[in-house]
Amino acid sequence: MSTTAWALAGFAGWFILLTFVLANYRSFLVLSGKRAANSFRTDGSDTPGFGQRLTRARDNVYENLPVFASLALAASLKGRLDVTDGLAPLVLYARIGQSLTHIASLSVIAVFARFGFYLVQLAVWAWWAIRLVTT
Repeated sequence: MSTTAWALAGFAGWFILLTFVLANYRSFLVLSGKRAANSFRTDGSDTPGFGQRLTRARDNVYENLPVFASLALAASLKGRLDVTDGLAPLVLYARIGQSLTHIASLSVIAVFARFGFYLVQLAVWAWWAIRLVTT
């Protein structure tokens, strides 16, 4: 398996893990009698604090997964995994860092850190796109 495929699978796996944690959190709220099973908003706005941050962190993963997947697919189809393999783990680690920071806090410092992790991903994706289109 290429490094790009490994990192892409990790990115998708991170989404699955966050979804599992969110499902368990919501199940706890239902089983403890704090919420009705059919009362959750999809954006998490009705579970302030941890629940809302977890929902948004999970949503951020699947909102960005298509970019990673598209670039990985393009590199694979072009036979140019050499373009993506070197930085693919960095994208995964930056995504995990962004999610964990989002879940942990909404403080100003955390927001800046989260944005920094996202900028790393955007910069790598832009670099890949440019290299894949021009070479």
